[in-house]
Amino acid sequence: MTSHHDDLEVAMPRDTVHRRRLLMAAGAVAAGSALNACVVPAQQEPAAPAAPPAAPEEAGSSPEQPSGEGNSADGGQVPEATPPLAQLSEVPTGGGLILKKQKVVITRDSSGTAQAFSAICTHQGCAVTSVSGGTINCACHGSKFDASTGQPVAGPAKSPLPPVAVEQRGDAIYPA
Repeated sequence: MTSHHDDLEVAMPRDTVHRRRLLMAAGAVAAGSALNACVVPAQQEPAAPAAPPAAPEEAGSSPEQPSGEGNSADGGQVPEATPPLAQLSEVPTGGGLILKKQKVVITRDSSGTAQAFSAICTHQGCAVTSVSGGTINCACHGSKFDASTGQPVAGPAKSPLPPVAVEQRGDAIYPA
């Protein structure tokens, strides 16, 4: 009876160790799945709410546009497939307007013509922070870009801001 009992003692710890490893592995998988479920929606949720605030801003700045195209019986959303980025009147002459959500900076020269550039600095990828004195400015490392050409004029950036094609229709500026 003693030898049988000794065999059970030896066998039980092995089974217990295997069970413990199995339970620990299952717990790790469950924890990883739970963590993944928490992380994935966190990346997707900010992207979804980012779009609705942009739509009200654009809709708020262009209520006349949808009413002018209100002849659509499809709910008016088909003509608004490409809403304006901004109204020309929102972009100061000699200055600019940074559209953070679209990552675009729109500038307006002294003749009133609008140009647009990427709002992402070519030095380290920071978002530009202001337009003043004829330059588009990045506060991260002090890069400055010519507001009419996007060419770097100061700071560590060596490459110009990439142009963004836009077209002016009346007072509205649309993506081209």
